[in-house]
Amino acid sequence: MKKNLLTISVVLASLLGAANASANEEVFTWTCQEGKQFKTAGTTEKIRLTWDSKTHDLDRQTSLPGSLRYKNTNSGYDLVVLGNKAMLFNIKAGVRLADFCQTAEMKSGKLPHLFAGAEPFVQN
Repeated sequence: MKKNLLTISVVLASLLGAANASANEEVFTWTCQEGKQFKTAGTTEKIRLTWDSKTHDLDRQTSLPGSLRYKNTNSGYDLVVLGNKAMLFNIKAGVRLADFCQTAEMKSGKLPHLFAGAEPFVQN
């Protein structure tokens, strides 16, 4: 009985810790042409995209120099981030969902937050 209670408490503690880590993640709002908007949170390697009230995990993909690309092949969401803008596609439907998307930092001339620590954007 004590072993079961200990196991349950360890599992609950780890779940609560994971929830707190997610809650502390910084969320970035991207505003796009035509009044469209989406949000991202996560790391340079994996982001959580919220679009149209739905959330999808996107993994970093190999991309052209000067860009970052995140994709979820199951949902079809594909985010391409350049130095001055981002574009969101649904590759399953073959459509561009949002264009010329920027965070507040990007509007002031800074690189997208996703570039922080990403090759080749690491400053020496």
